[in-house]
Amino acid sequence: MGKRLKQWISAVLPYGFLPLLVAFSFNMAVYGGARMIAEDWHHYNVESPLDGLIPFWPPSVAVYLGCYLFWAANYILIARQEKKEICQFFSADFISRAACLVIFLIFPTTNTRPAVEPTGFWNQAMRLVYSVDAADNLFPSIHCLVSWFCYIGLRGRKEIPLWYRFASLVMAVLVCISTLTTKQHVILDVAGGVLLAEICFWIGKKQAVWKTYEKLLDQALGFFTRQKRT
Repeated sequence: MGKRLKQWISAVLPYGFLPLLVAFSFNMAVYGGARMIAEDWHHYNVESPLDGLIPFWPPSVAVYLGCYLFWAANYILIARQEKKEICQFFSADFISRAACLVIFLIFPTTNTRPAVEPTGFWNQAMRLVYSVDAADNLFPSIHCLVSWFCYIGLRGRKEIPLWYRFASLVMAVLVCISTLTTKQHVILDVAGGVLLAEICFWIGKKQAVWKTYEKLLDQALGFFTRQKRT
């Protein structure tokens, strides 16, 4: 890693870089790992009659894909908080992905995707999403889970402007809606993602939980520091 990049990371994320890296890596491992393990297993379809009433609207893929910028911005903001808040949030984030892994393996789900005509920009974008993202790992929706974490991680933080906290709520809701109008998820997936985020965020605030995460994080940081000196 270049010297300037190290200095930038230290300035922007003095303590939060490692938990941010762990969160990203674990998320990818859970999503990809569950897919590899349960790929050939029976998947349950939990669509409800209400899901059939929600229109398929390809332009909403802009929100569905654009949320990655939202995630990056808010997770970096959260990773710049005080040490206690960082440990509380990222311990909750870790627990949520562990829960997702268990659910994905115990209760693998799928849904029915619409046929998309190969005409028009938004249709092409939807066909691309469908081609690279199989209809699995649906309940709970990680899109909704992460987006809701982006909101509740800043909820009540007075140092963050009120307008930005409100914008994060609006964006989180729009992402949840987009998962339905792109037919990537169903209502139960959305509810599961939001509920799991709230439950894990509550768990992460328990002293025994975030203190354990803090201890492990400090040990990891100490190891990397020793390795750097040798």
